[in-house]
Amino acid sequence: MVVPAIDPATPEGTVIRSMRAEDAEQVLEIYQDGLDTGDASFETAPPTWERWDAAHLPDHRYVCVEAAARVIGWVALAPVSRRLVYAGVAELSIFVAKRARGLGVGTALLHAVIDSSEAAGIWTLQAGILPENTASLALHERAGFRIVGIRERIGYHHGRWRDVVFLERRSARVGG
Repeated sequence: MVVPAIDPATPEGTVIRSMRAEDAEQVLEIYQDGLDTGDASFETAPPTWERWDAAHLPDHRYVCVEAAARVIGWVALAPVSRRLVYAGVAELSIFVAKRARGLGVGTALLHAVIDSSEAAGIWTLQAGILPENTASLALHERAGFRIVGIRERIGYHHGRWRDVVFLERRSARVGG
């Protein structure tokens, strides 16, 4: 699926398209770029592509690509459980390259994955965000996510216990 970047906040000359295997290196580089901030995840290094690929739903992965075919952001969904009752619930991950942050890339990527998830019958998207990542919290809230709660001292990261803000977005088109 190729979606032209039509959001006025999206950088001109970019395209949102389905992630491909050949994007792996750039996707993991952007992941590491986010991890280096210390506020994007409890992870400190990205997994191998094989592990990353196995953990994410193949039909709900998108990249934002510049005219020079350089990936500047990505979004992907992962199942929250293998139990059938949770088939309509997915966890969202989104990462934008440092040089492209604040330009609308995240908004365009979220729109693409929300559309694809709803078309596939996914009724709830959830995300866990470190409270210091205020840009990501604002991005998710603008996309219709709401704060469900704070998971206090849920992970030990860089020498200290940290909280996670738990958000969800319920589809108005799918589910109950």
